Amino acid sequence: MHFYLATSFIFPRSLRLRLFAICFVATHLPLLCYIGWGAATARLALAEVVTLTLATVAGTGLALYGIGALLSPIQTLAEALNARPDDSRSLPQVGDVIASLYAGVQRAAATTQAHMNDLAIAAHEDPLTGVANRRGFLAQIEALPTAQRKGCIALIDIDFFKQVNDIKGHDEGDRVLAAFAGRLASQVRRADLVARWGGEEFAIFFRDGAEDEASWALARIAQQMRREPIGRVNGRIISFSAGLSRWTGGPIEEALAAADAALYDAKQSGRDRVCRAPVAISATCP
Repeated sequence: MHFYLATSFIFPRSLRLRLFAICFVATHLPLLCYIGWGAATARLALAEVVTLTLATVAGTGLALYGIGALLSPIQTLAEALNARPDDSRSLPQVGDVIASLYAGVQRAAATTQAHMNDLAIAAHEDPLTGVANRRGFLAQIEALPTAQRKGCIALIDIDFFKQVNDIKGHDEGDRVLAAFAGRLASQVRRADLVARWGGEEFAIFFRDGAEDEASWALARIAQQMRREPIGRVNGRIISFSAGLSRWTGGPIEEALAAADAALYDAKQSGRDRVCRAPVAISATCP
């Protein structure tokens, strides 16, 4: 590419003429040396110079024809890749076979990168609810600066969700999961992170949130679930249980384990409630 750009001043609109010029100079070096030697020694024969010149011109033309034939498949490929010719405007020579091929390769690389980005998003997003999945949740927390790796972790479980699937079917279960994820995401701050932890279980990271604030936020969501239920099963409004743990920046696994233990206590205490798991203190429920 460096040589291609360096020679772009030679017939800038025609790669074939540029190739001819380079081949002509390269193949005539012996002839130029002969002419220089003949002039220096006064042994220059005009007939020999003419014969050699014609022979080298013919050889250059034959080489150029062969190069053109070899480049024809590349030209065809470049035209196939050039879906949008205006993309080549930033290249040195628009319409040039190498420029066209280069533009096509750039578009192919951009398409590949876009597919890779889509795969990365799919790997970190739950397709049913549109919120982050467990991997995405942990990856986003891991990407935070150390100073922001603190707050509260909540693990949340939809109460009696199995009955929704068993009685109303999996389609209704999927609708309830999506509705619940939307309810959580709409009721927390933009700085907070909501994820589907797995099955009917969700997680929330309240970034820099005090434990009281996080508990009040969960209580507010629970009240809204009662006022505006996302569904009912066996005549009962669909509710949730939650375990809340303070995270001060240590290993997040410890905070998750504490929140999970608090969630277990919430279920054991009758569900539809939030239990806290303060550091070094057993979980407490309201």
